[in-house]
Amino acid sequence: MKTRVRTRREFLKDTATATIAGALYFSLPEHLFAQEEKKARVVLVRNKNVLDTHHKLRIEIVQQMLDEAVTVLVGESDPVQAWKKIVTPTDIVGIKSNIWDALCTPPELERVIEGRLIGAGVPQKNIGINDRGVLSDPLFLKSTALINVRPLRTHHWSGVGSLIKNYIVFLEDPSTMHPDTCADLASIWKLPLVKGKTRLNILVLFTPLFHGIGPHHFSPKHTWAYKGMLVGFDPVAIDSTGVRILMAKRKEFFGEERPLSPPPKHIFLADTRHHLGTADPAKIELIKMGWEEGILI
Repeated sequence: MKTRVRTRREFLKDTATATIAGALYFSLPEHLFAQEEKKARVVLVRNKNVLDTHHKLRIEIVQQMLDEAVTVLVGESDPVQAWKKIVTPTDIVGIKSNIWDALCTPPELERVIEGRLIGAGVPQKNIGINDRGVLSDPLFLKSTALINVRPLRTHHWSGVGSLIKNYIVFLEDPSTMHPDTCADLASIWKLPLVKGKTRLNILVLFTPLFHGIGPHHFSPKHTWAYKGMLVGFDPVAIDSTGVRILMAKRKEFFGEERPLSPPPKHIFLADTRHHLGTADPAKIELIKMGWEEGILI
C-alpha cells in the first residue's frame, strides 16, 4: 500500500499547542511535506554594494534592488509598467513605514517607493508616509491602497517585528494585541481601514536585528549587513521567510540552535487561524536575486 504523505498543515493540527507548532513550522525540513497548493511568490534581492564605507545606504542601489524585485514579482521588464499593475492613478496611497529609532524604515527606501508611485501616475498629493499617526492622518483614513514596509527585527512581545505586526497602530489601543505573545496580530488586517488595501509588502533586511533582550533592547553587535529585502504580495509568506533567515543567523552567531523567545507564533496563526496568507515554506516560491554570499536560506 502506498504511504500517504501528510501535509504540513495536517501535521501542525495534531501538535499540542500553537507555541510548539509555530516553532516547528519554521524548522521542519520542507521535503517531509507534500506541496498541494499554488505557491506564494516571495522575492529576496540582495546587493553587496547597497551600503557605502560609512554604512549609509546608496539610494541608487536601493532603487535598483526594488526595481529588480518588483519587476520579477509582477512579471514585467519595465519598473514603471510593473508599478502600474500595483496601483492606479486614482488611488490614494499610504506608505506604512516604521519609525522605531534604533532601526527604522530607511528614508531612502521611502523616497524610492514614492518616486515609483508618482511614476505610475499617482499624484504626489495622494501619497502619504506615516507610522504611529495613521489614525489621525486624513490621507490614511481615506486611502484606497497601502504599501507596507518595515525592517525585520526581534521583538520582546511578538518574537519578531514583522510585516503582519506593522499594522498594529491601526488599532486605537495597540496593547490589546499583546496578550499571548501577540498571537492574533493578523486580525488587524480584517479592520475596514486596512482590509484588502495592501498592494505590496517589503520587509527590509539591510541590517536586521537578530537578537534582543527586553522591550526596547538594541545592540549593533546583534545586527549584520545582510543587505537585502524581501518583497511580495503575501505578508505571511514574507515574514515566514524572514524568520528563517533570522534563525539561521542566530545559529551561526551563537554556534547552536537558539529559538526565538517568544516564538513568533503570530505568523503561524496568521496562516492557520486567520487565513491571511501562507507561512508554510513548502508553499512559498522563493526567488533569490543578486548577491549570494551569506544568504542563509
